[in-house]
Amino acid sequence: MRIIDAHHHLWDLERHDYPWLKPTTRHPAGDLTPICKSYRLEDFLADAQNQDLAKSVHLQAAMEGPVQETAWLQSLADARGSRGFPHAIVAYADLADPRVEAVLERHCAHPNVRGIRFMLNYLPGEPLYCMTERPDWMQDPQWLAGFALLEKYHLSFDLQIYPHQMADAAALAARHPGIQLLLNHTGLPIRRDASYLAAWRAAMRTLAAQPNVAAKISGLGMFEPGWTADSIRPLVLDTIAIFGPDRCLFASNFPVDKLAGDYDAVWQAFDGITADFSADERRKLFHDNAAHFYRLGK
Repeated sequence: MRIIDAHHHLWDLERHDYPWLKPTTRHPAGDLTPICKSYRLEDFLADAQNQDLAKSVHLQAAMEGPVQETAWLQSLADARGSRGFPHAIVAYADLADPRVEAVLERHCAHPNVRGIRFMLNYLPGEPLYCMTERPDWMQDPQWLAGFALLEKYHLSFDLQIYPHQMADAAALAARHPGIQLLLNHTGLPIRRDASYLAAWRAAMRTLAAQPNVAAKISGLGMFEPGWTADSIRPLVLDTIAIFGPDRCLFASNFPVDKLAGDYDAVWQAFDGITADFSADERRKLFHDNAAHFYRLGK
């Protein structure tokens, strides 16, 4: 399949600082030591060399200095001309900062910028699983004012939340129908027992009721290091059934998911799981939906 990888990261530890990317960091994906080294564009393309990779979307990797991260990524793309990876950049901005509009303007000076990610996933009593210090950003007036600016700058929002936060996210999407939201990592199903998955499916249906929300199917190795195509099959198929093939897109989450397997295994799993889908549905899942939602052309 011709693919667009809708969610990956790059980092250069020799040139830039990533405060979270340390062997001592406690992370839901486990021991980060194997990926605490530079993962440059050439490393990503080497991992993807067996795939028909057309384009890619880079998600902010929490480099010290978010606009500097965007400028660096744009320089990588520019150096490759029309073949420039990454073709889309989802940057970070502190939406709760009263001065955030100036940051959005600086991000948007770079032509590959398509959206913003402000990680919202918060699990009460579980600091390991909290990527933000507060559970209530989606009720905070200043944060909401920053979020509303995304429509002015034609930016999407990458939504990283747990299932218990999806009702609030659905309300947010309903209040801002002009902003496209892209749910990260299959809605973060961090546990796989029956009761948890039932709650995850119900929450996903609540979120999918909003037409301006799409779902990225990725990150499934973060919470299941020994995953197989069979073990993730229900999560993939349930997500597609809930959101529909027009609002789902596949992604690798590399190199974070490299902790749980190689690049080819991720895409071979998606390929096998969707083998019975129509050719049109598969084109959408592997390529066309990412091109649409991140405005990448054909």
